[in-house]
Amino acid sequence: MQLRLRNVVLACLVTSGAFAAAPAAAHEAGDWLLKAGVTHVKPKSDNGDVLGNVQLDVGNSTRPSFTLTYMATRNIGVELLGAFPFKHDIGAQGVGNIGSTKHLPPTLSLQWHFLPDARVQPYVGVGLNYTTFFSTKSSLGDLDLADSWGLAGQVGVDVKLNERWFLNADMRYIDISSKVKLNGQRIGKAQIDPWVATVGVGYRF
Repeated sequence: MQLRLRNVVLACLVTSGAFAAAPAAAHEAGDWLLKAGVTHVKPKSDNGDVLGNVQLDVGNSTRPSFTLTYMATRNIGVELLGAFPFKHDIGAQGVGNIGSTKHLPPTLSLQWHFLPDARVQPYVGVGLNYTTFFSTKSSLGDLDLADSWGLAGQVGVDVKLNERWFLNADMRYIDISSKVKLNGQRIGKAQIDPWVATVGVGYRF
């Protein structure tokens, strides 16, 4: 599932140039863009160490998601990403699965839309992510992951279907790191830093 979703996003981004010159209804200043879809969170392979030298392994997660974008101008958008809670299994080197956690990663991004008059409208964005962890469980005891603030980068594309409806795909890289405590004592830091891929459908109003 994770490879398929990521490949769909990359294919949409790569092929956007072939249609960029086609006429289409532009996103205009004052428009709101509501998008709903599916988001896959894939943490990087090395997720930090705890207890000195025990390497963490944070699993992938896929959930329904939505974004709301306000077009300040025809080129500049401000977007908020939301989703259903993601759930990740947590593994430790040499031990296997030691628990799980849930998180919500609201991300606010400032976007630049290159080709507002094209049928395929690519954009890039940079923003701020806040990730809150909750419902963390572990066989080792009271495991706690602290909330995280970090930067987020984004590339995406809107493919216009008609005056109001469009398809969307984007890829983000988000800086997420969390202090880890076990039974109230800090034991290390989880470096999650995921790639976040989304595909969905949008409506302009």
